[in-house]
Amino acid sequence: MNVLLPLAEAVTAFNRAVFRGVAWFALAMTLLYFLVVILRYAFNWGSVAMQESVTYLNAAMFMLAAAAGLAQGSHVRVDLFYGRWPARRKALVDALGALLFLLPFAAFLFAVSLGYVGAAWRLRETSTDPGGLPLIWLLKTLIPVMAVQLMLQALASAVLNLAAWRKGVPA
Repeated sequence: MNVLLPLAEAVTAFNRAVFRGVAWFALAMTLLYFLVVILRYAFNWGSVAMQESVTYLNAAMFMLAAAAGLAQGSHVRVDLFYGRWPARRKALVDALGALLFLLPFAAFLFAVSLGYVGAAWRLRETSTDPGGLPLIWLLKTLIPVMAVQLMLQALASAVLNLAAWRKGVPA
C-alpha cells in the first residue's frame, strides 16, 4: 500500500491539474457563444465553425474533467444511506464502487470506443455541415482518453479509500 499511495496521489493531482486547465474552456465557450449571438443579430452574419467550436469545447471540457469530478467527489451519488454512515464505511463503499462498477464501465467504454475512434481517424472525419470544423476525428479521440483517465482515477480512488478505511479516517 505504501508504494501505491504516492501513485494514487499523483494520478489524482494530474486529473485535478487537467481540470484546472479545461476550466478555462467554460470562459472560452461563453465568450465565443456571446460573439456568435452578437454577429448573428447585430451583423446578420453566422459561422457554423464558430458554433461547432462551442460544442467541441463543451465536449472536451466534459470528457477531460470527468475524472477530476470523481477525484473531488462531485459525481452524482444516490444518498439514501451513505450520508449517515461513518467515514470508514463510506471509504469502503467508495473503494468497492470504484473497483466493481466504475473500473469495468471505463474499461468497457475504452474497448468499444476504439473501433469508433479508429474509423473516424481513418476517414479523417469532418463536419457534415458546410463550413463546419474538420476535426471530428480529433474530438472523438477524447472518448478513450476519458476512459483511461477514469480507469486510472478509479484505481487511485480505490487505493486512497482503502487506505482511509484501514486508518478509519475520511478519504
